[in-house]
Amino acid sequence: MKAIIPLAGAGTQLKPHTFTQPKALIPIAGKTILRFIVDQLYEGGIHEYIFIIGYLGDKIKDYVQKTYPHLKSHFIQQQELLGTGHAIELSRTIVGDDEIFVVMGDTICEFNIREVLSSNENLLGIKKVEDPRLFGVAVLDKDDNIEQLVEKPIIPTSNHALVGLYKIKDTALLFECLEEIFIKNIKNNGQYNLTDALECMIKKGAKFKAFKVRNWYDCGKKETLLESNSILFKKNGTTIINNQQFEGTIIINPVFIAEDCNIKNSIIGPNVSIGPNTEIKNSVINDSLIGSHSHINDAVLTNSIIGSDAVVNGLKRSLNIGDNTAIDFG
Repeated sequence: MKAIIPLAGAGTQLKPHTFTQPKALIPIAGKTILRFIVDQLYEGGIHEYIFIIGYLGDKIKDYVQKTYPHLKSHFIQQQELLGTGHAIELSRTIVGDDEIFVVMGDTICEFNIREVLSSNENLLGIKKVEDPRLFGVAVLDKDDNIEQLVEKPIIPTSNHALVGLYKIKDTALLFECLEEIFIKNIKNNGQYNLTDALECMIKKGAKFKAFKVRNWYDCGKKETLLESNSILFKKNGTTIINNQQFEGTIIINPVFIAEDCNIKNSIIGPNVSIGPNTEIKNSVINDSLIGSHSHINDAVLTNSIIGSDAVVNGLKRSLNIGDNTAIDFG
């Protein structure tokens, strides 16, 4: 089995961070999004990967080759962002007749990976959501067989959203259907979607079964990224690389602090991830992601994302305040 991970998107909802960093390489709870994905698939027994890259694709390639030199990795450039269906179609020659497991590049989910990969069926991961209009949606029968798939329906007939996990056994039929939606120019918001190709497969007689994921962590925009960071921290706990000690500093678990950080006279945590070679002085930071080689001084940060090589200098104040006084520095 081969894993396909589409990573060509520009991550527009996470700007300005994605101007210089692919979304999949943004750190969350001490690991990149891509590392969460690949580690899980490798644990399930997949050793061959097809990475569909585009925007800042060289950074993805360098990261994978450095972090996973033992994997058999293929890199395909998606020159035009024409949708997930188009991305998967680009892998046709490499896939051949093998089964595939597709994971979208911003999808972190908790599920039984070994059970899913050992199944002899076509499987799609689902999760109930409050507003299905934002997702591809699966209509199920009483036995969790998928009767219909609809991409971002205006009037949803189901609240079972596709979470971006697809185990496909009938790959020949998949590529046949991808070709068909290209010929018929079946698009949604100007893109060829994998959902439409899967619906084509169902109409041609392919059987799909749904599997429910335990948790689905949204990493697509700042607010949900920070929320996912907090939840994953509660599961994974605190990690301080090399057991570093920090002068005059209070650590409130859980946190992740990478190697070679210099932190003085600060309060760090909870739910703070700090990249390597970062300097923090006289600051209070919670519920935030801090990149590598950054400098933060005299700052109070909450619910913040600070990129790499950034400088944040706060404003020191000396106050002599009398009774019945209200001050708002905002």
